[in-house]
Amino acid sequence: MDQTKDLAVQQWQICKDAILSGEDDIIILDELTYILTYGWVAVEEVVEVLRQRPAMLHVIITGRDAPAELIEYADLVTEMQVIKHPYRDQGIKAQPGIEF
Repeated sequence: MDQTKDLAVQQWQICKDAILSGEDDIIILDELTYILTYGWVAVEEVVEVLRQRPAMLHVIITGRDAPAELIEYADLVTEMQVIKHPYRDQGIKAQPGIEF
């Protein structure tokens, strides 16, 4: 878990730099909420970086159990509900390039 935490924190730094650079129109931070849930990166830091982003940069953050502070700051929050899933319903395992 220590290695996973270190990698997550390193990747957040890369994401933060990308958000603040102004070079992109859209950035997707897939499953970012997990590093917040585990306390590896402070939600206050993430929200502050989002506040500093260029005006026309769209940032999409995915993951379960988003902290209240992130939800409050966000423009759009969606909660998805599984109706059918290949893991659960068909025993299909995660596939490279699709789930990871």
